[in-house]
Amino acid sequence: MKTIHDILKLGDPRLYQSCEPVLQSELPQVSEWTQQLHEAMEDIRRVYGFGRGIAAPQLGIMKRLFYLNLDRPYVIINPELKNLSSEKFELWDDCMSFPHLFVKVERHQSLTLAFLDENWQKQSWKVEGAISELIQHEYDHLNGVLCTMRAIDEKSFKWRV
Repeated sequence: MKTIHDILKLGDPRLYQSCEPVLQSELPQVSEWTQQLHEAMEDIRRVYGFGRGIAAPQLGIMKRLFYLNLDRPYVIINPELKNLSSEKFELWDDCMSFPHLFVKVERHQSLTLAFLDENWQKQSWKVEGAISELIQHEYDHLNGVLCTMRAIDEKSFKWRV
C-alpha cells in the first residue's frame, strides 16, 4: 500500500525528469499504478485535507499518467493540452511533493485535454477554472516542471498553517 511517505519530495531529482509515454502493451500495469496513486492521494487527504490529483512521477513511476479524483476517478494516459486560452488567472497552488508550501502561479483559464483513458480509448475534455489549473499542474509534473518553477516572483511563496 502506498502512503504519503512514498510520495517524492521537493528536491528529488526524479521530479525534474520528463516522463515516457505509456505504451499500449503497458495497459495491464496502468490499473496497478492507478491504485498506487489513489492510495497515496487518499493518505494525503487524510493527513493534510487536500488532494484532487496526483501524477505518476510523484511516486517514481516515470510515465505520462496522472490520476484525478473529482466527482469520480479519472485515469489520464498520455495527455496533451490543446486550445490553451489567452486569458489567465493567478492562484495559490499546492503540491503533494511539498505539502506545507503554497506557490502563487499563473495558469490558463481554459483548455482542452486530449488523452487516453484506462481502456485505451481517446477522450477529449474541455475544462476551465479550477479543473483547468489542476490539469496544468499535473501535466507539468509529466514534464519535470514543479509549480515552484512557475512562481510569479520571489515573493510568491507562503507556508500552509
